Amino acid sequence: MRKKAPKCRRKECKSKKNNFSPYGGIFDIAGKKASLAGLEPRLNDPNLWSDPEQARKLTQEASRLRRVISSFETLENDIEGLAELYEIATEDEMAELDEEQKRIQLELDLLYRETLFAGEHDERPAIVTIKPGAGGTESSDWAGMLLRMYRRFAERQGFKVELLDVMANDAAPGAIDYAQFIVRGERAYGLLKVESGVHRLVRVSPFDAQNRRHTSFASLDVMPEIDDDIKIELDPKDLRVDVYRSSGPGGQSVNTTDSAVRIVYKGGAPEEIVVTCQDGKSQIKNREKAMTVLRSRLWEREERKRREEQMQARGEQKAIEWGSQIRSYVLDKQYIKDHRSGDMRHDPDNVLDGDIEDLIFSGLEWQVQQVAA
Repeated sequence: MRKKAPKCRRKECKSKKNNFSPYGGIFDIAGKKASLAGLEPRLNDPNLWSDPEQARKLTQEASRLRRVISSFETLENDIEGLAELYEIATEDEMAELDEEQKRIQLELDLLYRETLFAGEHDERPAIVTIKPGAGGTESSDWAGMLLRMYRRFAERQGFKVELLDVMANDAAPGAIDYAQFIVRGERAYGLLKVESGVHRLVRVSPFDAQNRRHTSFASLDVMPEIDDDIKIELDPKDLRVDVYRSSGPGGQSVNTTDSAVRIVYKGGAPEEIVVTCQDGKSQIKNREKAMTVLRSRLWEREERKRREEQMQARGEQKAIEWGSQIRSYVLDKQYIKDHRSGDMRHDPDNVLDGDIEDLIFSGLEWQVQQVAA
């Protein structure tokens, strides 16, 4: 059963014995204090910054641990104080205390979500790639709907979206055959990584003259942006760089100069890795962005290989989770179901408009439990 954030109900607040002790197990405050204590000698090492990347990771982790511990202890005091006030409050004062209870509950929920971000690259920008499955215009239209959904989600979060490459399908407005973009913002990769996989759409097709029900698929791939801080071995002999005229939007000079860049990498595996960028009119900047995506693709490939080896060592035969069908959007019956957590929504218009935060966090909860299992 999926864990839920702890509840701070009035009857629990009235009892000091029960008011907060069960929550410590969920947040593992003792474990976090031990981890922070273990980091302190390394943080105080005068040579810490001789390795900037390692120093950055250590200071980020220490900051995260201190934030969770401090928030927990503050909430612990708040709940104990609220319990005492409930015991002596008059009926006229109960409404005010109930509002305070709601505030504490919100803080508990936020703190609980904080514990779901422990990945090494959660703070990095996310590189998102969308591809339609087989099905022609129907699937390309679905891929375009997903592109809009995630761009709207990013806007709701106050994130910045950089569109690296998009191949429009002229058969329908908004339909695409491919899209890749970078999402920049606080924990962009930590949030979006759980969205990797196959997304399934069921609806009465607007492209079917007989109004038949169609099922379409599109895949989403999410990887962290890997920059020069992480060493990825690249032999220049394995690279082929092509330049060509951009076919996407971006102004007159974008479409009349050879600003788009395609990099083909042939090293390290039988299959080639091809990355493209036609985001702007600068060929140099497009090449830099394409190299960033290539480094990220190579990192992701090594991570996939490592996960497969771990599964084989444990004797597991199930499919890698990032590549499986994760969610169905059934528009004619007005529901959306996440196949991992089992969560359902009955407001598809809002979801397709980017209101997917609760689905993302239920997926993160599921993911944490899979790792712990």
